[in-house]
Amino acid sequence: MAASTTNVNSCSLALSWSRRFDILLPRSHVGPISNTPFSSLSAFNATTISFGSRPRKTGVLSRDAKPPAATMVLENPVVSDICATGLSGCIALSILRFWGETAKRGLFDQKLNRKFVHVSIGLVFMLCWPLFSSGHRGAILAALVPGINIIRMLVLGLGIMKDEAIVKSMTRHGDYRELLKGPLYYATTITLACVIYWRTSPISIAAICNLCAGDGLADIIGRRFGSNKIPYNRNKSLAGSVAMVSAGFLASVGYMYYFSLFGFVRGSWEMVLGFLVVSLASALMESLPISTELDDNLTVPLTSILVGTLVF
Repeated sequence: MAASTTNVNSCSLALSWSRRFDILLPRSHVGPISNTPFSSLSAFNATTISFGSRPRKTGVLSRDAKPPAATMVLENPVVSDICATGLSGCIALSILRFWGETAKRGLFDQKLNRKFVHVSIGLVFMLCWPLFSSGHRGAILAALVPGINIIRMLVLGLGIMKDEAIVKSMTRHGDYRELLKGPLYYATTITLACVIYWRTSPISIAAICNLCAGDGLADIIGRRFGSNKIPYNRNKSLAGSVAMVSAGFLASVGYMYYFSLFGFVRGSWEMVLGFLVVSLASALMESLPISTELDDNLTVPLTSILVGTLVF
């Protein structure tokens, strides 16, 4: 009799707790549990728990998430991040030195050589982002690579040190003081994109792609095919603006697919449309007369970030 009473009390208690958890776990979110040996594990993995928080926007993942497709180079994540920083830094330095040598030897026009640097550095650096671990440590260590260039631009731009190759490859007129404007804004943009947005946000993709591919190709195409000028700004051409929209948009979509392979973002048509809107807004800002007063390396990424915040 005592055993029966105990069983009844246990069943009542279990039913009471079950009703309490039904409030937290709607039945529509919990699948049937089979009698297989791993049924409890399968049910746990298949269960979706909602705590009433606002859902994250589609395509934007947490920077702390560990994508299944992203693998570490070494078992120790700290050592792996250090190695990734060193490798990324060597790649960026090699590219800078390569374009510095072409500038010294006069293989290309100085303005064209400068734009080759402008287009390549940021885009190649983004290819290295999957080498780093997820979370803030990976983002900060990755940001050290362009962050060192900020210091370099300051040191060279203030005349504390001299580097003829860097000055020729990154300035319009060969004046070292120009490094304190466009090149400094360029390195700062990429550094902040790493620290603030990192690879899980389409905003970082849009900002860097419109700055590097968009603004870079706009100048190259505009100088060669820019006979038809924009009515409200005779210093800009229709061909350059079209090239900027096309290059910035296509590069953004390309990196969306690239990062989606590692699980950093979820590519979607909504994100593709967002990239188009950001590229159009950036090209419009670049075409305005104010762009002659403010450097494009400052106005283009700021526009990309502001519009990207609204559309993503």
